[in-house]
Amino acid sequence: MEDKKIRIAITHGDTNGIGYETIFKTFAEPSILELFTPIIYGSPKVAAYHRKSLNMQVNFNIISKAEDAHPDRLNILTCFNEEVKIDLGTPTEQSAKAGQLALDRALADYKQGLFDALVLLPFNATDIKTGTPNTVQFDIIEKATNSEGKGLTIYVDGDLRIASLTDDIPLRDALRILEKDHIIERAKTFAESLRRDFRISNPRIALLQANPQPGPEETDTIQPAINELLSAGVGIYGPYPADEYFSTCQFAHFDGTLAIYYNQAMTPLRMLASDSRVVLIAGLPIVHTAPYFSPRFDIAGKGEADESALREAIYLAIDAFRNRASYDEPLANPLKKLYHEKRDDSEKVRFSIPKKHESHA
Repeated sequence: MEDKKIRIAITHGDTNGIGYETIFKTFAEPSILELFTPIIYGSPKVAAYHRKSLNMQVNFNIISKAEDAHPDRLNILTCFNEEVKIDLGTPTEQSAKAGQLALDRALADYKQGLFDALVLLPFNATDIKTGTPNTVQFDIIEKATNSEGKGLTIYVDGDLRIASLTDDIPLRDALRILEKDHIIERAKTFAESLRRDFRISNPRIALLQANPQPGPEETDTIQPAINELLSAGVGIYGPYPADEYFSTCQFAHFDGTLAIYYNQAMTPLRMLASDSRVVLIAGLPIVHTAPYFSPRFDIAGKGEADESALREAIYLAIDAFRNRASYDEPLANPLKKLYHEKRDDSEKVRFSIPKKHESHA
């Protein structure tokens, strides 16, 4: 019988980190294999070393190409034959390189249509080239999918979805590159992902202020961007002061939150989100998710790793793939529109920020 299950590619990450521990813990319950066919891009030798050191009883199927993946087994695809020295808990160039080799092989297979979605476990990319681990890996994926500069990282924990206009750069640099067109582009990518990946038919996005009190960035750049987006049919509202927005739980009224700079997104995320938070990279042709954790060298090999974020990243990848397929299918051959819809501005009024009235002496 032909395998109809979704194929999820999972890279093994840094071989000195917690990647294999989270993989083995995730697949310790066989029932998860009923949902999809897993293909672990990594090394059976490295996997066997981790399994032995952790004293875990998990069986896996060794394959050399994705086409041979067994639909009801945990498949580990051999991405390289070189011996890799395992030194659990110690980041090395060799362990990071093993993570990159797995990613490179997965991306090559993606171009041939050998799997449906990609889940990326982290490797310490700073040991290979300059840059933060996530940024470097996402740049590799963007380049491989001809999507340079188009990816938008959405941090997800349940119904909490936060994205940022910029990566982890100093605030002064973030404000320096703040432009109306960039806000419009990122907001449209966010809205499209909420529709396609999360199947929210009419998403509402909150845009945060750059300053605690409205300044030139708000009046000259952010508000004009909001006005243009609303005119284009994108449901975006604000700008909201970040401290009040999160402290009063206003985010619960929106489907997504767009921050101006990285720390504006990450600080509340770390306070509000659980250990199961994940990321989805929107704006790419490939469905790509990742657990929101580092290689955690501090606990590698100790059996203390929490696999819940990996499990949630897999579930999100499955949902996003299915959602995109169901969203895109009717749009492939749309029916000719026979009437014009009347525009409803009730949402705009509901989420608008009241203007403060000036007092006159």
